[in-house]
Amino acid sequence: MQPAIGLDAAAALGGLSVAMMVLSRAGYFAGIFRGATRPHVFSWLIWGTISAIGFAAQAAEGAGPGSWARGFGSATCFLLVLVGLFKGEKDIKPADWATLCVALSAIPLWAATHTPFWSVLLVCCIDTIGYLPTVRKSWSKPREEQAASYLFGSLGAGFSLLAIRHYTPSTWLYPLVLTVSNGAMWLFLHARRRALAPRLCKISAYPWKEALWT
Repeated sequence: MQPAIGLDAAAALGGLSVAMMVLSRAGYFAGIFRGATRPHVFSWLIWGTISAIGFAAQAAEGAGPGSWARGFGSATCFLLVLVGLFKGEKDIKPADWATLCVALSAIPLWAATHTPFWSVLLVCCIDTIGYLPTVRKSWSKPREEQAASYLFGSLGAGFSLLAIRHYTPSTWLYPLVLTVSNGAMWLFLHARRRALAPRLCKISAYPWKEALWT
């Protein structure tokens, strides 16, 4: 199969995707150690597991540099799980446990699915389910999440999508879903912040700074 993009261009875009992920994680870790951000361990455990599966599938299908961001993302997700055990959200609801059980129980189903399209579709569904504990927490406490981290995560997934050398459902669908889901999470966090503190948002002298860096 003829590559969709040259190796040099793919490597440059792959490097940009990793750079965006570095910015995403750097801001998130900084927020944790400032005491402003409290990750929900369940979400990051689901995302780390599914990112590892997605990275392996992309690499096996010839995504090339388009898979780099997923490998970096998976490793840092598991690191956030460890940090979250000490500095993360402690108010774990029964719904969060149900989400974790549903997501993890779907992994054997993914393993038993041998059709590439349905396999990657299951990965995307499980990853999206992983947002539910964080969305539930952020509905009332949106400032305990780093919105900018999700914006950079969306950009990283977008660049990784462009860096793919061989396009198949196993290589392009997952980063496409991540581009949309991370961007939607960024919008959701800012919508909730404005809903809970409308006066503060109206008098902000630097709304662009609020949007990009918190």
